[in-house]
Amino acid sequence: MSIPIKFGTDGWRGVIAEDFTFENVRVCAQGVADYLKDVGLAHRGLVVGYDTRFASEDFAAAVAEVAAANGIKVYLCQKATPTQTVSYAILTHKAGGAIIITASHNPGSWNGFKYKGDQASSASPEILTQLEKYISKVQASGTVKQMPLDKAIKAGIVETFDPSPPYLHQLGELVDLEMLRHSGLKVIVDSMYGAGAGYFDTLLGGVATEVIELHGERNPLFPGIQPEPTASNLAELCAKVKEKGASVGLATDGDADRIGIVDEKGNYLTTLHVFALLALYLLEVRGLRGAIIKTITSSAMLYRLGELYGVPVYETPVGFKYIAPRMTDKDALIGGEESGGFAFRGHIPERDGILSGLFFLELMIKQQKSPSQLVDYLYSKVGPHHYDRVDIKFPMAERQAINDRLSRYIPSHIDNTKVEEVSTKDGFRFLLADHSWLLIRFSGTEPLLRIYAESDSPQHVKRLLTEGRRIAEV
Repeated sequence: MSIPIKFGTDGWRGVIAEDFTFENVRVCAQGVADYLKDVGLAHRGLVVGYDTRFASEDFAAAVAEVAAANGIKVYLCQKATPTQTVSYAILTHKAGGAIIITASHNPGSWNGFKYKGDQASSASPEILTQLEKYISKVQASGTVKQMPLDKAIKAGIVETFDPSPPYLHQLGELVDLEMLRHSGLKVIVDSMYGAGAGYFDTLLGGVATEVIELHGERNPLFPGIQPEPTASNLAELCAKVKEKGASVGLATDGDADRIGIVDEKGNYLTTLHVFALLALYLLEVRGLRGAIIKTITSSAMLYRLGELYGVPVYETPVGFKYIAPRMTDKDALIGGEESGGFAFRGHIPERDGILSGLFFLELMIKQQKSPSQLVDYLYSKVGPHHYDRVDIKFPMAERQAINDRLSRYIPSHIDNTKVEEVSTKDGFRFLLADHSWLLIRFSGTEPLLRIYAESDSPQHVKRLLTEGRRIAEV
């Protein structure tokens, strides 16, 4: 029996060999091919990329075989490639879109299928709804076209290529690479066995800046970690920064579209601080102006920065499928989310962990401040803000019961603080009178309940997270 294929906050994901199978990947590819033909984009071709997960290159080849059988020119990446690099190749090839085989930050037993539109960004919710319908029709009919890869390559329908040179050139247009290479910084990079391996060394190494890379080899098991650049997965990077006396630690997730930052003391900087610092860099150091697009899980610090620098701040549900269209519509300066994914005007409306890391290094150099000093400088602008998140696994059979409990919960106070507003835009968010907030929502990519909190002290954050667990009864 076919499983229903649904696109979450960032593509369709499943456990390899359980629901993420060659049959289902081919069905998805056929659905995309039918969609491209119907909307008049098939003649522009399709970029196909993949990450370092188990058999990703084979799943990508299966996608290419289906697209080729449908008469669609395929530009197939020669090697595991960051998601944003594949997305940028849509522009360089003037393609109709891209399919990327990646599960991003999920555990190694998972893989995923991402679709990117012809604007080199995550597809909008409306387009994803259409794709789901096309895929459902393919499942019902059982009709999937295939052409052997070697035959498609020989016929010129599939062309293998290296997407990295144009992308690296683009980064050189956006940042001062010579300044970074001569900065003398010692940068430790944790590539988390992912597709971003080698990129920072290629961009920064070889002159005065020292780049030391951890986990730069391919290992689909992601031993000892989940390839998500959060504090719990970066203990080795934190320790190595302290041991080596490094200036900063940078980490990218499995497909390198997210960034994690470790300060010179070996302390993890929350993604909310990183988002605010990147916005501050663009607004103050570069003197740029433009809207900020944030998700519901992102920091209230962004609203304060918007007030200080006279720029609007817009909020969306979680996922770049919501952020990207809003960035384009508002010609936004920066867009981002709590997961550590940030996009920038002048580039593509797509998360880019590598560019985010480069911008952070530029901020350090131009302000002549260490990461911890930058946080202090940020606080001098917006006041102290602290944040944390807990992820809780739960039996899927209990999801509806948890949701029902949250739906019935209408508090007047949380942790002895008045609740000013309750939002159900994406999950259940409680805005408190002291400007703290608590959010409880189901992950769009994994079977997890996420509880988020931001306040003016770590102690208050901890209490709010405890309250969140009590409310959800998990």
